Amino acid sequence: MLLQLKVGELKKLQDTVNYTQRHDAVTKALNGTAFAAAVEHYMDRRKRIATDAGGVMIAVVIDTLDEINRRYGPQWADTVIQSLASIIQSSVRSGDLVARLASNELGVFLPGASIENAQDVGTRIRQRVTAASFTAGEMPLSIGVRLGGAVFEGATDFNHIRQLADEMAMERGGDADEPIPISRLPAA
Repeated sequence: MLLQLKVGELKKLQDTVNYTQRHDAVTKALNGTAFAAAVEHYMDRRKRIATDAGGVMIAVVIDTLDEINRRYGPQWADTVIQSLASIIQSSVRSGDLVARLASNELGVFLPGASIENAQDVGTRIRQRVTAASFTAGEMPLSIGVRLGGAVFEGATDFNHIRQLADEMAMERGGDADEPIPISRLPAA
């Protein structure tokens, strides 16, 4: 019986270690490494069963996070990115993945999504971020986000998808009145 208890404790400890290795400590979303591995696994699995491995990746870049960090401190920046990750997770479809890719960037992978699906998700994210109120103590915080996407079909490299989504967000993704800019990655 004591052995069974120890095995149960070890299993719980192993589960905690696995979770910690795959998730960002602040946002509880996947970390960049786990996110990239999950996207690559999705593409490989779909390729093996000879079906389309397409989908859309959306980059969400928080323009004002460094300014918040400098002005109010890292705890407020962490609170903002944590809140944004929660907003994004509530805006995606079941089976979509959300990850923290950089200090000021979150990524969303929409497996099998069309451009229209991605536009819907991006619009929900923008609307929910706009509707949320962010404050540092009594001071209201202005949150600037940029969204951009990359749609792909067939086999490709995760880094190409992420790079294109980032470029779309940085070049044209800041206007909330415009559709989310999404570019198609050439088929490999």
